[in-house]
Amino acid sequence: MRAMWTLAAVAACGGTGDGPASGTSGPYFEQLMFFNRDVSSSEPAADSAVQLGALRSRGGWGNGDLFQIDFSFDVLLAGAATPRRAFTPTSDFYRPDCDQVQVPVPAGGNVEGEQGLACTSNGDCHLIVHDPGEGKLYEMWRADLGATFRGGCLAVWDTRAAYTDTLRGDQCTSADAAGFPIAPLLFTADEVAAGEIDHAIRFILPNDRIRRGYVRPATHATDTTGLSAAPRYGVHLRLKASYDVDALPTEGAKVVARALQKYGMYHADGGNIALTAQSDRYTTAKWDGLLGARDLRDLQVEDFEVIDHGAPIDLTYDCER
Repeated sequence: MRAMWTLAAVAACGGTGDGPASGTSGPYFEQLMFFNRDVSSSEPAADSAVQLGALRSRGGWGNGDLFQIDFSFDVLLAGAATPRRAFTPTSDFYRPDCDQVQVPVPAGGNVEGEQGLACTSNGDCHLIVHDPGEGKLYEMWRADLGATFRGGCLAVWDTRAAYTDTLRGDQCTSADAAGFPIAPLLFTADEVAAGEIDHAIRFILPNDRIRRGYVRPATHATDTTGLSAAPRYGVHLRLKASYDVDALPTEGAKVVARALQKYGMYHADGGNIALTAQSDRYTTAKWDGLLGARDLRDLQVEDFEVIDHGAPIDLTYDCER
């Protein structure tokens, strides 16, 4: 199974000769995935500067061009005794992209941005549940477990599988528009406190700064209005090796920056707060005194390079599972 992913990973690299994913597998997944790949020595795409120039011309990062961190995501832990609940699909559930199965819902859990399981703020309200015993990662967009359980797209990931470069299916979305798993691209306070993040990181951009279509390893995108030279959904950015990491204000910021130099960050969805981390609600280490939301504010679009992942793919919405 590991050899199967090796072939897919080479294809996902766009033929750059950098080889397959390397290092240890995880987090969450037992087989090597795209986010495990060390790209510190990869050549940037030939049009890297052009893509980033188009992004700059539209205003750079979202949120007033501020490279800020979102700490609102949580990953709940489930086991054999965790109750399973059926849900009623909403208009944000797409067939055949999404999975309609019962979801383990730990007592006392919460969805993204909320204290509990009800989606009261009309936000994305991602529900993310990992069941290591079952080998499954459940990720749902727009989950609302109020009086009833209603939900948008649910993506169930087999954490023991060797996914090919089309992940859950080409032209198929997940709980993120790019078709990626969310949880393994979040970084945690425990990782930062330990001094190392050994995987790529999730980031988002406003949809007016992204060109229509996507690049591997993404399998999906959404309607966008970016310039013709702009990056596409799934774009992989790497912090330049020349960036002075030691000039950053906190040790936590330096740990994140080093991961951005080694593994980079993958564009996963539309939005304004660029970088996404896991909250410290269920971690041993806490963010207070470790890393602040604006500790990476000095990072500019021009401090990054685009990693080549091959030819862009037109968006058709014709999901093939």
